[in-house]
Amino acid sequence: MVLGLSLSTFTLLHVILSLAGIGSGFVVVYGLLNSKRLDGWTAIFLITTALTSLTGFLFPFEGFKPAYVLGALSLLVLAMASFARYSRSLAGGWRSTYVITAAFALYFNCFVAVVQAFMKVPALHALAPTGSEPPFAVAQVVVLAIFIWLTYRAARRFLVVPARTT
Repeated sequence: MVLGLSLSTFTLLHVILSLAGIGSGFVVVYGLLNSKRLDGWTAIFLITTALTSLTGFLFPFEGFKPAYVLGALSLLVLAMASFARYSRSLAGGWRSTYVITAAFALYFNCFVAVVQAFMKVPALHALAPTGSEPPFAVAQVVVLAIFIWLTYRAARRFLVVPARTT
């Protein structure tokens, strides 16, 4: 049991949070590419992605796992993205900081999604049963290349437009 939930229910909650973070993250990146703030989507992305990392620490693993490093890095970049977005209002260099850290947070979630896909999807698992085979490496390099390109484009295109006050 984790947080009073069976392990399978907790895992489902973790997966739902992760998918919500990934989905809302892509909406946010679309907004960045089109110079749109998308404040509501951004809040959903930052919260669900942080909750994904936080719940990842609660699984009953023994010993130190690389997932802990990735979770900590994700929380660090999410804190930086939130600070740039909400405390510094995207002023000056904080605009680029926000775009880069938000994109990194989404990349980390997608990196883990690829890892999980190779572990859980039988056809992918057959291609890379240990996660060290070329098909796995190629998939991760492709995902990384896509995120480098998206981050570069978003950083160049996202212009800070003040939020409307009503």
